[in-house]
Amino acid sequence: MGECQPNYRGLLALVQSECQFWCKDVQMESLELVELLSPEGLRLLDSLPAYSSTDDVVQSVAALRKAGHGPGLVAAVLNQSKLRARARPKFGPFADRMLFTEAGLEQATRLSVAAQHAGRFQRAGIQWVADLGCGIGADALAIAALDIEVTGVERDEVTAAIAAFNLAPWSNARIEHADVTEFDLAGVDGVYLDPARRNSSRRLSNPADWSPSLDFAFGLANRLPTGVKLAPGIDRSLIPGNCEAQWVSVGRDVVEVGVWFGSLARPGIRRAALVIGDGVTDELTAAEDSQDAEVGPLGEFIHEPDGAVIRARLIGDLVRSVGGRMIDPTIAYFTTDEPIATPFATAFRVLESFPFDERLLKKELVQRDIGTLEIKKRGMDVDPAQLRTKLNLKGKAAATLILTRVAGKRVALLAERA
Repeated sequence: MGECQPNYRGLLALVQSECQFWCKDVQMESLELVELLSPEGLRLLDSLPAYSSTDDVVQSVAALRKAGHGPGLVAAVLNQSKLRARARPKFGPFADRMLFTEAGLEQATRLSVAAQHAGRFQRAGIQWVADLGCGIGADALAIAALDIEVTGVERDEVTAAIAAFNLAPWSNARIEHADVTEFDLAGVDGVYLDPARRNSSRRLSNPADWSPSLDFAFGLANRLPTGVKLAPGIDRSLIPGNCEAQWVSVGRDVVEVGVWFGSLARPGIRRAALVIGDGVTDELTAAEDSQDAEVGPLGEFIHEPDGAVIRARLIGDLVRSVGGRMIDPTIAYFTTDEPIATPFATAFRVLESFPFDERLLKKELVQRDIGTLEIKKRGMDVDPAQLRTKLNLKGKAAATLILTRVAGKRVALLAERA
């Protein structure tokens, strides 16, 4: 943490100068940050052992208080220790030198995804990026690491102070505490936005209520190369036709859709599915939503496309590329007669197929001594939790149960991961 020390006084001044104007809840968060950003606070935080959910919190508090640390500082460092542990899946070893808020960590872009964003700006030759609504600075960090000038703009005072701390090691990065809709973009040649879609604990469904609004974000795209991070389930009718929309999954979890304009959008690409695995990235791209693949009989293998492929509506292109066929025109699963290897789908070998009937299903599971069952479903109005209770599973074997429709008929497929 030594490299960040020149920024301590500025960060403390930023928070302290605003405290008197805040409501009680915000002031408590700011006072916690003041405690944390003292040299004593940072040294104490770095001295703590790695956080574990099994830690005795009462004992930890008592030990730190006995060592002479005040209650505010103890609360601040223990909370940050817990947040750093939660942040490691997103930030890896970088988490151990960063600071967080609960909301900031939840909304922050994973570092592996932020690196993909930064790479776009680099390939487009962008020299100076404004990260509007930068949060705790995850995307700004990745952009700065590629030697691009980046200015993060954040309206919340505490979050801005934390972002400034997290960006302190990079001389080409700075954080401004300002309203993003009023920030002067003179000299900036690229913009990135992650509109806030929550107000406290409430999710905002109307894009006009987002901060900044979707109209504001897309309006900037008429002036500058612009990238906008949105929720993957956004109404597709809101996505303009003159951009590239890239759905991103990490470890099979769809985390966002990035909407890219101007030089940040790749020529001829309007739909993309980016799949990030263990240090590996793979992508499907197309000029438009793909046409559906042909429907055919169920084969020995059934495949579940990655969620990014489904959201991007590129299933048809994927199925044709591996020589497969759909099992039903309304279901995302597809089938093959031979095993295939693709990063864009998960494969299962079909062991048994029969019409869906709870009594028949229970009998089949008993006969096969199946006591551990993974339940997947598409196109079936079945509650897996309730079904599991009714099945009263016992046995030593394991299997996957896929409840779906094949050629319009409700079926149960007993399968194993291929």
